[in-house]
Amino acid sequence: MDIETDIQRITSLAKIKEDENWRFRTFLKSADLSIRKLDSIVREHYEFVAERIDCCTCANCCTVMRPVLSTRDIGRMAGHLQISRKAFISDYLKAADDEPGYVFCRRPCPFLQEKRCVLYDARPEVCRSFPNLHKREFVFRLIQVVENCSVCPIVYNVMERLKLHLWSRRHRR
Repeated sequence: MDIETDIQRITSLAKIKEDENWRFRTFLKSADLSIRKLDSIVREHYEFVAERIDCCTCANCCTVMRPVLSTRDIGRMAGHLQISRKAFISDYLKAADDEPGYVFCRRPCPFLQEKRCVLYDARPEVCRSFPNLHKREFVFRLIQVVENCSVCPIVYNVMERLKLHLWSRRHRR
């Protein structure tokens, strides 16, 4: 199976496969696989795909997403820039719409330059862990995984490989 890296194509394919991905999510929720076994399978595919995709050639997550920042993230970034937390919030953030906290006031991320984070060492925790496929208990994050198929080439390719690995053709229809 080829690795797809073209973000426009991935966005289009993810939209076309959206219903299929939701059905696959349902399949995984009821599959006769232990959480540990599924995590192991996901990790294997994640490592394979992540080895072949350089996030710095994409940076789509930094372009389209607005992560909710923790208090700790804000302090770390402000400190890195050598400005006060208050100035950092005023200059770069706005209140999150759906939950408590702050998000960047514009997209793409104001710290993205030439597909690289200028605050890489001080970047938010949510950015450090994205796309979260290395984390345990994958089965409990499936809604986010399906949603991220159109955002991240790694997520899209891992999902496609999982479908081939775990889901027989009769389940796809």
